[in-house]
Order: sequence, then C-alpha cells, then structure tokens
Amino acid sequence: MTTAAPPAPDPVDHVDERLLRTSRLKKLLARPELGSVVGALAVFVFFSLVADSFLRASSLGTVLYAASTIGIMAVPVALLMIGGEFDLSAGVLVTTSALVSSMFSYQMTANVWVGVGVSLLVTLAVGAFNGLMLTRTKLPSFIITLGTFLMLTGLNLGLTKLISGTVSTKTIADMEGFSSAKALFASQLTVGGVDLKVTILWWFGLVALATWILLRTRFGNWIFAVGGGADAARAVGVPVFKTKIGLYLGVAFSAWISGQHLLFSFDVVQSGEGVGNELIYIIAAVIGGCLITGGYGSAIGSAVGAIIFGMTSKGIVFAEWNPDWFTFFLGAMLLLATLLNAWIRKRVEATK
Repeated sequence: MTTAAPPAPDPVDHVDERLLRTSRLKKLLARPELGSVVGALAVFVFFSLVADSFLRASSLGTVLYAASTIGIMAVPVALLMIGGEFDLSAGVLVTTSALVSSMFSYQMTANVWVGVGVSLLVTLAVGAFNGLMLTRTKLPSFIITLGTFLMLTGLNLGLTKLISGTVSTKTIADMEGFSSAKALFASQLTVGGVDLKVTILWWFGLVALATWILLRTRFGNWIFAVGGGADAARAVGVPVFKTKIGLYLGVAFSAWISGQHLLFSFDVVQSGEGVGNELIYIIAAVIGGCLITGGYGSAIGSAVGAIIFGMTSKGIVFAEWNPDWFTFFLGAMLLLATLLNAWIRKRVEATK
C-alpha cells in the first residue's frame, strides 16, 4: 500500500521576512518622526496665515535660535528615552554647568577656559552619578533624577548665595579668555542676510552625530535593544549598564554646552534658572516620535519637535497674541502628536 506524498510546502511560507521587499510608503510610515513632520508643517502654515512677519527672513533666525536652545538638550534626552529612561535633572544641570564655570573662574581669578574645563568635569560627574545610581540601586530613573533635580536646585541657589552673596553670579566679561569662549558658545554669524546664533550649528552637529550613532553604530543598536527590554538585551550580550551610563553622560555633555551658551550670552547667571525646562526637552522628544516606554524614536524627530517649539513660541509673539497661550498650544501639540504617532504605528503594524 502506497502512501500519498505530502504536499509541497508553499515557498512563500519559507521566505525569510528580512528578504521581503518593503514599499517606500511603508518605510515612510514606519519613520518615528513622520507625525512630528506633519505637525511641523501644520504649525508653519498656521502661523504663516495669522502672523504677517512670520515668513520674514529675520524671523527665520529667531525661530531657529529658539529651537536650538531646546534642541541641543532634546537630542540626548531623546536617545535616553529610546533607551527607556528619563532625566528630570537636565534643566537645572544646564544652570549648574554655567554656575560652575562662572564662579570658579571669578573666585580663582583664573582664565575663563579653566572654569569651562572644570564645569565639563563637574557636569559629566553628575551624569555619571545618575547613571551609576540607576544601575546600582535598580530604582526607577524617575526617582533617581528627581532626587538629583532637587539636590542641584538647592546647591545652585545655596552655593551661589554663599559665594556671591546674591542669587546671581558676578560678571566675568573682563576676564582673560572670555571673548574666545564667547565666540565658541555664544557668537553670531550672518548667512544670506540672516543672523544665526552659533547654537544652531551645535544643534545641527549633535543631531547628525546622534543619527549616525543610532543608525550606523553598535552602540545605537544597544540603545534600541535596552529600550525594548533590558533583560532580553542583557541575554544577548548587550552591556546594559554601560549603555545607560553612556546615555546619561550624553545628556550631561549637552547640558554643559547649553550652560556655557547661557553664561557667555549674558555674562552672569541667575541660580534659579532651568527649573521646568526638563519637561520641555521631554515634550520635544515625545512630539518627535519617542515613546515613553522606550525602544522607539529618532534624533531627527527630536529636532522637528524642537522646531515646533520654536515656531510656536515665536509665532505667538509675531501674531501679537498673549504669550500665556503658549503652554496651551504646547500641550495640545503634545497630545495630537502622540495620538498621530500611535495611529501611524497601528496602521504600519496592521499592514505587515
């Protein structure tokens, strides 16, 4: 008695899904920053219609500057969120960086660059502290960085009043090295008749570097893996602790850049500045497509989120509206961008 041969397997069922071609439309829809780009276009069109001065060339530099002051910090915050963590101390760390540079230079009567160097070491030490506390204690990053936020807020105010006698630092504009440091951190250049702050170049450079890290390096793969699931990432050999510490050091480095810009733009620093800015950095990253749960997002998306912030904050001024409406628009954009990103992801997953 002969048995019937089993049916030949369908070749389609045995094709590795990595070899299947994906349409350009699906690739576009899968991009984390798609929702933020749509939102940015909507905001641009809206303020172009309601504010006559919004489309002027001079307004472009103003909008980009406002975006860059947020974007410099939004880039590493986005990478940290992709890695599944938060940093609530990022806003006051910027002020700490500026205060250390100013007070060390003034009190030690040293070259300004000495203060800048000491500030870099102190700021990186705070970032390392956050990372080490997170990995050693296993406490949530929300708790760790909230504690750092409170400690830095108190130190910024207490030490400034103890050393300077007031809540602000003394001017260092007449000290050696100030002009060269200002040229690096707070200068202005003119391109095509438009005045642009050097922070815009810092911002673009950080976005390019972060994008290269995420898409072209092993460390970028580690960031996505850690954010997707730390235990699973550790099981396949990803150095989870080192990755998270590295991400906090990245936030600290950008805080140092922003702090030096703050100092060399205004000569003095108010010790109470920076409180609340950490939420703006997180909002820019979320608007740009980063998930609160980690494992998804992009540096480019954080840049688009910062641009939306810049257009909204300055567009309200150009439209001569009450600036109190800014927080309303920011909250509305946060909700709309999050809903749009969630809808796009569902559509992409449904077509796979």
